[in-house]
Amino acid sequence: MDTTPTEETILKTDVLGRVKMPQERREQLLDEFERSGLSGQKFAALAGIKYPTFATWAQKRRRARGAYRVKAPLRRTDKVKWLEAVVEAARPAGGKNSLVLELPCGAKAEINDLQQVTWAAELLRALAQPC
Repeated sequence: MDTTPTEETILKTDVLGRVKMPQERREQLLDEFERSGLSGQKFAALAGIKYPTFATWAQKRRRARGAYRVKAPLRRTDKVKWLEAVVEAARPAGGKNSLVLELPCGAKAEINDLQQVTWAAELLRALAQPC
Protein backbone atom coordinates (compact mmCIF):
# COMPACT_ATOMS: atom_id res chain seq x y z
CA MET A 1 0.00 0.00 0.00
CA ASP A 2 1.34 3.36 -1.04
CA THR A 3 0.98 6.18 1.43
CA THR A 4 1.95 9.68 0.69
CA PRO A 5 3.08 11.89 3.49
CA THR A 6 0.51 14.51 4.32
CA GLU A 7 1.21 17.79 5.90
CA GLU A 8 -0.70 17.99 9.14
CA THR A 9 -1.47 21.28 10.76
CA ILE A 10 -2.75 21.91 14.24
CA LEU A 11 -5.65 24.31 13.95
CA LYS A 12 -6.14 26.92 16.62
CA THR A 13 -9.46 27.65 18.27
CA ASP A 14 -10.81 30.85 19.73
CA VAL A 15 -12.32 31.24 23.22
CA LEU A 16 -15.70 30.08 21.90
CA GLY A 17 -14.23 26.87 20.51
CA ARG A 18 -14.44 27.90 16.86
CA VAL A 19 -11.67 26.58 14.62
CA LYS A 20 -9.47 29.29 13.13
CA MET A 21 -8.63 28.29 9.55
CA PRO A 22 -5.30 29.68 8.23
CA GLN A 23 -5.67 32.09 5.30
CA GLU A 24 -3.59 29.86 3.01
CA ARG A 25 -5.90 26.90 3.66
CA ARG A 26 -8.98 29.08 3.03
CA GLU A 27 -7.56 30.11 -0.33
CA GLN A 28 -6.79 26.48 -1.20
CA LEU A 29 -10.35 25.45 -0.34
CA LEU A 30 -11.82 28.30 -2.37
CA ASP A 31 -9.62 27.37 -5.35
CA GLU A 32 -10.77 23.76 -5.07
CA PHE A 33 -14.38 24.90 -4.86
CA GLU A 34 -14.06 26.97 -8.05
CA ARG A 35 -12.62 23.98 -9.90
CA SER A 36 -15.10 21.47 -8.48
CA GLY A 37 -18.33 22.68 -10.08
CA LEU A 38 -20.21 21.74 -6.90
CA SER A 39 -22.71 23.94 -5.14
CA GLY A 40 -21.41 25.87 -2.16
CA GLN A 41 -23.50 23.84 0.27
CA LYS A 42 -22.33 20.51 -1.13
CA PHE A 43 -18.66 21.57 -1.17
CA ALA A 44 -18.82 22.94 2.38
CA ALA A 45 -20.36 19.68 3.61
CA LEU A 46 -17.66 17.60 1.87
CA ALA A 47 -14.91 19.85 3.26
CA GLY A 48 -16.33 19.72 6.78
CA ILE A 49 -17.01 23.44 6.97
CA LYS A 50 -20.25 25.02 8.06
CA TYR A 51 -21.95 26.53 5.03
CA PRO A 52 -22.42 30.08 6.46
CA THR A 53 -18.68 30.24 7.19
CA PHE A 54 -17.79 28.99 3.72
CA ALA A 55 -20.26 31.38 2.08
CA THR A 56 -18.68 34.30 3.94
CA TRP A 57 -15.24 33.31 2.70
CA ALA A 58 -16.48 33.05 -0.89
CA GLN A 59 -18.28 36.38 -0.68
CA LYS A 60 -15.21 38.16 0.71
CA ARG A 61 -13.14 36.71 -2.13
CA ARG A 62 -15.63 37.87 -4.77
CA ARG A 63 -15.71 41.37 -3.26
CA ALA A 64 -11.91 41.54 -3.22
CA ARG A 65 -11.88 40.58 -6.91
CA GLY A 66 -14.50 43.20 -7.73
CA ALA A 67 -17.05 40.65 -8.89
CA TYR A 68 -19.97 42.68 -7.56
CA ARG A 69 -21.32 45.54 -9.62
CA VAL A 70 -21.33 48.93 -7.99
CA LYS A 71 -24.86 50.27 -7.86
CA ALA A 72 -25.38 53.45 -9.81
CA PRO A 73 -26.53 56.37 -7.71
CA LEU A 74 -30.24 57.04 -7.87
CA ARG A 75 -31.11 59.79 -10.29
CA ARG A 76 -33.73 62.25 -9.29
CA THR A 77 -36.43 62.68 -11.87
CA ASP A 78 -39.26 65.15 -11.93
CA LYS A 79 -41.68 62.59 -13.35
CA VAL A 80 -43.04 61.72 -9.92
CA LYS A 81 -44.38 64.45 -7.71
CA TRP A 82 -45.64 64.02 -4.18
CA LEU A 83 -49.01 65.36 -3.20
CA GLU A 84 -50.35 65.98 0.26
CA ALA A 85 -53.31 63.84 1.27
CA VAL A 86 -55.64 64.73 4.13
CA VAL A 87 -58.34 62.41 5.43
CA GLU A 88 -61.30 64.19 6.95
CA ALA A 89 -63.74 62.45 9.27
CA ALA A 90 -66.83 64.31 8.04
CA ARG A 91 -68.98 62.55 5.41
CA PRO A 92 -70.78 64.36 2.61
CA ALA A 93 -74.53 64.86 2.80
CA GLY A 94 -75.28 61.81 0.62
CA GLY A 95 -73.51 59.49 3.08
CA LYS A 96 -71.00 58.21 0.48
CA ASN A 97 -67.27 58.59 0.83
CA SER A 98 -65.60 60.75 -1.73
CA LEU A 99 -62.14 61.85 -2.70
CA VAL A 100 -61.47 65.54 -3.16
CA LEU A 101 -58.43 66.62 -5.17
CA GLU A 102 -57.32 70.14 -4.34
CA LEU A 103 -54.75 71.47 -6.78
CA PRO A 104 -52.20 74.17 -5.89
CA CYS A 105 -53.98 76.68 -8.11
CA GLY A 106 -57.13 76.34 -5.99
CA ALA A 107 -59.11 74.08 -8.33
CA LYS A 108 -60.99 71.17 -6.72
CA ALA A 109 -62.25 67.89 -8.14
CA GLU A 110 -64.51 65.56 -6.16
CA ILE A 111 -64.51 61.85 -7.00
CA ASN A 112 -67.55 59.90 -5.83
CA ASP A 113 -67.39 56.83 -8.06
CA LEU A 114 -64.66 54.33 -8.90
CA GLN A 115 -65.11 55.07 -12.61
CA GLN A 116 -64.21 58.71 -11.99
CA VAL A 117 -60.72 57.73 -10.78
CA THR A 118 -59.66 57.10 -14.39
CA TRP A 119 -60.96 60.50 -15.45
CA ALA A 120 -59.18 62.19 -12.53
CA ALA A 121 -55.91 60.48 -13.46
CA GLU A 122 -56.25 61.66 -17.05
CA LEU A 123 -57.00 65.18 -15.82
CA LEU A 124 -53.91 65.22 -13.63
CA ARG A 125 -51.75 63.95 -16.51
CA ALA A 126 -53.15 66.65 -18.80
CA LEU A 127 -52.51 69.36 -16.21
CA ALA A 128 -48.92 68.16 -15.77
CA GLN A 129 -48.17 68.69 -19.50
CA PRO A 130 -46.66 72.05 -20.45
CA CYS A 131 -48.85 74.26 -22.64
